[in-house]
Amino acid sequence: MFFRKKKEETTPKKELLYRENIRVNCTPDTQENVIRRVGRMLVDTGYVDEPYIEAMIKREQSFSTYMGNDLALPHGVEEAKKDIKASGIAVMVFPEGTEWGGQKAKVVIGIAGVGEEHLQILSIIADKMLAPEAADELVKGDVETVYRILGGKE
Repeated sequence: MFFRKKKEETTPKKELLYRENIRVNCTPDTQENVIRRVGRMLVDTGYVDEPYIEAMIKREQSFSTYMGNDLALPHGVEEAKKDIKASGIAVMVFPEGTEWGGQKAKVVIGIAGVGEEHLQILSIIADKMLAPEAADELVKGDVETVYRILGGKE
C-alpha cells in the first residue's frame, strides 16, 4: 500500500532516422533556411524542442559544420542539450548542392544526440560517408536508399 511499483517505461526508443525525416531532390536555399528546415523535421518528429533550431543556427555562426565530401552536419550548441528529447537525425539531399559557408553541400544531416550519443551518431555518419561515392549514392538515391544507408538498414 505504501510502496508503489515503479512504472514501466512505456515509451519505445525512437529510431535514429525515420523516412519522414528524409527529403531528396531539394532545391538550393540559404544555409540558414536549410538549417531551419532540417531542424523543423527534428522538432516535428519529437527529437527536440523548438529552441534547438536556434541553437543549430548559433552553432553554425560560430563554427562551420561543413565536413567535406559534400556533407554538412548541423547540430546545436552545447547549452542546447536540454532541448534534446531523443537522439535522431534528419536528412536533406541537394543534387545541385546548396551553398554552405563557401562550400557546396549536397547532403545535409541535422543531428540531435542525447548526452554523448552525438559522438556515436557522428561516428556512424563518418563511417558511412568516408568514401566520396557514398555522397553520390545518396544524391542519386530515393528516400529508401537514404534510409537504407543512413538508417543502418543495409
